[in-house]
Amino acid sequence: MSAMDKVLAVILGGGRGTRLQPLTLMRSKPAVPIAGKYRLIDIPISNCINSGIYKIAVLTQFNSVSLHRHITRTYQFDNFHVGWVQIWAAEQTTYTADWYQGTADAVRKQLFEIRSARTPFVLILAGDHLYRMDYEAMARFHWEHDADITVAVQPVLASEADRFGILKRKPDYTISDFAEKPKDPETLARMISRDDPARPYLGSMGVYIFKTNVLFELLAETKSDDFGNHVIPKAIGHKRVFGYDFEGFWEDIGTIRSFYDTNLLLTGPDSPFNFFDQTRPIYSHSRFLPGSHVDNSLLNNVLMTDGCLIQSAEISRSVIGLRSQIKPGVKIINTIMMGSDYYDREYQSQTGYDDGTNTNYGMPLGIGEHSSISGAILDKNVRIGKRVIIKPFERGQDFENDLCYVRDGIVVIPKNTVLPDGTQIGPD
Repeated sequence: MSAMDKVLAVILGGGRGTRLQPLTLMRSKPAVPIAGKYRLIDIPISNCINSGIYKIAVLTQFNSVSLHRHITRTYQFDNFHVGWVQIWAAEQTTYTADWYQGTADAVRKQLFEIRSARTPFVLILAGDHLYRMDYEAMARFHWEHDADITVAVQPVLASEADRFGILKRKPDYTISDFAEKPKDPETLARMISRDDPARPYLGSMGVYIFKTNVLFELLAETKSDDFGNHVIPKAIGHKRVFGYDFEGFWEDIGTIRSFYDTNLLLTGPDSPFNFFDQTRPIYSHSRFLPGSHVDNSLLNNVLMTDGCLIQSAEISRSVIGLRSQIKPGVKIINTIMMGSDYYDREYQSQTGYDDGTNTNYGMPLGIGEHSSISGAILDKNVRIGKRVIIKPFERGQDFENDLCYVRDGIVVIPKNTVLPDGTQIGPD
């Protein structure tokens, strides 16, 4: 038996995802597409599989249908394998009638299922982070130090300390103090853990390993709703809490800005995260799509996926998602195009016949001729007409109308939106 069979992974599906709207209007945060062909939930599940953890539970609540569908289609172990990926949805029981109130409350409401897994250790993960991590190395650190709780920590820039939960760690790796997004100079001075002037702090990554009996004890003793704000700080000084170093790339995809910046970061040749590691791949749903066809086009730093058709276009520093259709004369810069869930059928667009898969017949999926798109996120199944112009707004601007949302200056076109010919979105 592998040592990692002693670990149950519990992935938190997230709440309403308001900071990621409109991308989360029809889906949960972990179901949001990333890098053209993956979903955010693929990251922690792949990390678990690559680390030898095969008992994986995903806690879901809001807009979870597409997430459930993706997980059940993608992660199926064979009959001779002891592993499973299960969905633990919020539910009413004889013990509780309310929804998950936070990360810790979600786990509390599933203690019966956790006990049924019969593992002495529980790994708690978020479903909306981008990183590649060996959880086995973290688990061995946890066992070697006989820790009750181990928190994965990462060096934090002095200028960004107010964005993180900051942990004070002693030389023996034990955590002695916690401050949530500290701004006070005295608190910041007290929380320094490293001799590096540029990165003197250690921030929590939201990755925790618990002894299962300690997890039960902490959740049974309190009604705390959140691990980062309540459970971990209260355990410091009473339990053996350790900090495990992780210095690889890690990003919390919690806002439209972070989602946008991280996706565009993946398009560069020197991206700090890539999907080309054959020893620790990122898994996703298998699709039987043709290779993308690119005709007479200029592409520079483009992350392009399967099944696309690009004709006489200019594209730079952009992500082009599955089944994207881009017509002649189109220019795309600094844009995330999520692509489509299906192809238009020729008779639908020409005759107007609708069989239920095309609710916006009359205008084809994708981007029409001679349109110019810059600084935008185009969600799935959008239909953008001819000569449409989209330009970004100044950073910090937020508003919305019938055609788009603007978040921190980024123009977001929601799923299934139709932009008529000649539409112009952007500053005057």
